[in-house]
Amino acid sequence: MKPQQQGYQKNFSLIIAFFVLISITLVVALIIVYNLTERYVENEFASKKIDVLEQTIKPYNDLYLNKVYEITSYQGYLDSASAGKYSTTVFKDYPFVKRTIFYDVRIGNETIEPGSKKHRLGISVKSIYEYKLNKNNRVTGIRKPDVEDIDFRQMAAKFSYYIANADTSRAPNPVEIFKTFYDIKPDKVSYLNIPRRQEIKAYRTLQQTGETTSFYKQNMMTFYLDPYALHVTNSHPELYQNISIKPVVYDPLDDESKQLFVTELAFPGALSDYKLYFMSSGDYLQAEINRRFMPTAAIVFLIYFFLVFIGWLIYRNLSTNLKLFRLQYDFINNFTHEFKTPVSVIKIAGSNLRSEAELTERQRKHYGRILDEEADRLNDLMNKLLSFTQIENRSINIKRKEVNLEEFVTGYMETFRIKYPDFNIHYQIDNVYNFYTDPILLGSIFQNLIENAYKYSHPQHKELFIRVIHEKRDIVFTFIDKGIGIPKSEIKNIFKKFYRIENKYNQNGSVGLGLAFCKELANFMNGDITVKSELNQGSEFTVTLPYEI
Repeated sequence: MKPQQQGYQKNFSLIIAFFVLISITLVVALIIVYNLTERYVENEFASKKIDVLEQTIKPYNDLYLNKVYEITSYQGYLDSASAGKYSTTVFKDYPFVKRTIFYDVRIGNETIEPGSKKHRLGISVKSIYEYKLNKNNRVTGIRKPDVEDIDFRQMAAKFSYYIANADTSRAPNPVEIFKTFYDIKPDKVSYLNIPRRQEIKAYRTLQQTGETTSFYKQNMMTFYLDPYALHVTNSHPELYQNISIKPVVYDPLDDESKQLFVTELAFPGALSDYKLYFMSSGDYLQAEINRRFMPTAAIVFLIYFFLVFIGWLIYRNLSTNLKLFRLQYDFINNFTHEFKTPVSVIKIAGSNLRSEAELTERQRKHYGRILDEEADRLNDLMNKLLSFTQIENRSINIKRKEVNLEEFVTGYMETFRIKYPDFNIHYQIDNVYNFYTDPILLGSIFQNLIENAYKYSHPQHKELFIRVIHEKRDIVFTFIDKGIGIPKSEIKNIFKKFYRIENKYNQNGSVGLGLAFCKELANFMNGDITVKSELNQGSEFTVTLPYEI
């Protein structure tokens, strides 16, 4: 048995090592997860700024790619009135456009030198209008002096070059459009409407021969932008505490007293002199790190508790097996002792009977009585063990007979009074006389409970009170003694097979089957047995059986 105990001790050591290992793994996993979450949030802080930029300049891109292109649909026939209406829609839809300049452009021929008969393509401004919102939020248009400014001259030069080299067999491709008809400068966008292929051919003819005296119209418009009027769309408020528009050269002073996370991203195109400036405090990002860390930590804890639960199941199984091993070990020891004692007595008595010495009649009767008592004791042990096995396997049937309770109870009382003269036992039967049950099975319950009441009582208080009552559809037998009582921690175990409470009254002569046998018998008879006990005050066993008449 000793190697087996050592094996169990090793298993328990492994369980403890397992719990320590998974606890250390939990701590390491939480540290790793936290560090990865922190690094991931910081990487997102640096990378998600592109999403914010795209959302912020979305109106600018729409102006640049779509709204500006609408000028082409007028085919050069914009005038001051229609240009004013167009500017009104621009100011309404794009608040970052603060004013527009409309150029009414004429395409014709002009002499190369005064008095010369040679001509060339002429691009000039007929009129210039400026539109902007007044204090009443209305669009006002002002005609400006017809002075060709640098924006117009640069656009005219690009347009003239395009006319000279354009492929009139096809429409201009996107590269040619953006290169020729757009002019991007800081805080402003200029656009010249795209002529049709027939017009381009006419312009080329005019450029090459100068024979025609016709004039053609083109429209050019310049949009002046205020980057500070852009609406910053913070699509990631969990990362960026504050987003502002700053000049590209903006560089704040370092404040070492505050832990700040800063990143930036420049605007494209006409807004390239400005940037989005992102700033978050350490505490702000820490809150986001914690928010993302908690679900992952919860999963780690869930896995940990699952492993702990598995370890607990293994521990409980080992503990149960160890208890079972101890119970079986005690059972073997006690059962061996129970068999060994009567066998030894029988052997001694037999040896004396076989001896050559003459025995008196009194001695023969004495040895005969000893043999008979010890044989009965062995038979009782064998019957109890066999009956317990049969009850557990449900291999016997209940043989119900009518039982007179008065006779039944007094019969067992008289038997135990003869067996134990110092046993003070009395009873009370209330309003019930007969009922149908198996008297042998019920007698086994009585015998075990009465025997225990005597065995586990103080020598000066060997008392038992048996009460029988009829309660609803049940008959209730109550056994009340003034014995040593049962500790509360042991009450749940006393009906287990082979279980024994260690005390001075239970050193020998018990195999832990009595109460377990009573429990099995009560359940087999469709009843139950319960106990209430107080240490050093006594116990009260209650057997409840169905009442049948």
